[in-house]
Amino acid sequence: MSIDIPGMGTADWLGALDNLDLLATPVAASLTAVAEREPDLAAQAVVAAIDPEFADTDAMTARYAMDLRLSCNCVLVAGKREGQERIAAAVVRATTKADVNHVIKRLLNVRKASFWPQERAVEASGMEYGGITPVGVPEGWRLLLDTRVVEGFAVIGSGLRSSKLALPGELLARLPGAEVVEGLATE
Repeated sequence: MSIDIPGMGTADWLGALDNLDLLATPVAASLTAVAEREPDLAAQAVVAAIDPEFADTDAMTARYAMDLRLSCNCVLVAGKREGQERIAAAVVRATTKADVNHVIKRLLNVRKASFWPQERAVEASGMEYGGITPVGVPEGWRLLLDTRVVEGFAVIGSGLRSSKLALPGELLARLPGAEVVEGLATE
């Protein structure tokens, strides 16, 4: 059964909890755990299989006629302080950019914050590049959400390049350790 959500375009959206095979293993496990605590919110999560060639945000929204304002990007950022690496998954709307050099750097309390290299991000997250998502990030990472991400629906990665996950932003705010940060993103 396909689910129709305004602005979500031409992709075939299905209930995520009934289609966990379309999610990376850590994402499926995390969504299942959230469903135990927040069943009403988790029941609203949907997933769509997509062509992996169109996994990047701009290509996906164009290919599937999706409203770009629904899309969110999850970037992995790290910095060191006193020999300890501090890692954050930062989630912002695709129409904005994560403020790595000011806000994230300050939140991590590091001198310099940088995006993680692709290989390291994939290995540490257990997710595919282009599909990295806040749902299922490893324990111990900070999960930073821009305030705009928790309003309305958010289309995010599924942990795989071959699908996308969409869910209420409020569900993201209820993920373990999630921090909603005013000004995390800039226009």
